[in-house]
Amino acid sequence: MVQKQISEVIRPTTFVSSTKLCEQFGLDITVATETFQHTGSFKFRAAYNLAISVPNEEIITASSGNFGQALAYACKLTGKRCTVVMPETSARVKIDAVRGYGAEVDLIDVAKIGRNERVAELAAKMPDAYVASAYDDEHVIAGNSTLGDELAGWGFGSVIVPVGGGGLISGVITGLRRNGDNAEAFGAEPILGNDATRSFRAGELIANETEPTTIADGARTISLGKLNWAIIREGVEDFIEVSDENIAEAVRLYFGLANLKCEPTGAVSLGAILEDPERFAGRKICLVVSGGNVDPAVYRELI
Repeated sequence: MVQKQISEVIRPTTFVSSTKLCEQFGLDITVATETFQHTGSFKFRAAYNLAISVPNEEIITASSGNFGQALAYACKLTGKRCTVVMPETSARVKIDAVRGYGAEVDLIDVAKIGRNERVAELAAKMPDAYVASAYDDEHVIAGNSTLGDELAGWGFGSVIVPVGGGGLISGVITGLRRNGDNAEAFGAEPILGNDATRSFRAGELIANETEPTTIADGARTISLGKLNWAIIREGVEDFIEVSDENIAEAVRLYFGLANLKCEPTGAVSLGAILEDPERFAGRKICLVVSGGNVDPAVYRELI
């Protein structure tokens, strides 16, 4: 099968300028939303780049949903097989989507076995498979850097990016810098899973003791990836911790002021503005919305 290059497959990010949103905060805000990307999130950039970059015909990963469905679709496009380990608590819409793209779903109770532990068990049975991290992988970072390429040259003073494992923000920084763009990169992270913030403050990787319980399910990671940390440590201006209450409010504001359906993880960057709006006064701000895959019942409750 002839593989298309990533530039031939990904959809360009959608830039949204909402007068209502800007007036709400008195700030110059542009939203860069990946909700219209293939499979509904930025993860397709990473997944497709990984699928075309590794020679293995089978790929195993662990994902709460977005990377899983992105990799499932990427493997469908490239003729490869895919197995995704997912927590039982993952959004039903994401579990169904992974299966819908033809991947095998392995559901686990994270209180009994960790995602990585289960992946290791499966990998032992499939020695020819490539074990893919949803964020701590050079192919993932390279795929995500294409978003940084798109953000470069807009004259943004601050780019605020949701952070889970760190694959997105490390890719954004990589893309911005190679284009000579020195916009300040801020990480926005749920306070209930603030390992990245604590690591950044301490100058060393610090992991969460257990999987976070934040409503931002895409940020329920134990720790930043080591490859991501090397980029984040040098390239991030600062981190802003966001309460679940402000994440939920950000979801509502996107719906009401920008007519944008956004999943909780994707709304964390706007949540950072809610936490500290004065910090960004006078700056041209880019808010990255990482995805829009949210369970309908959850979304109904939030808005």
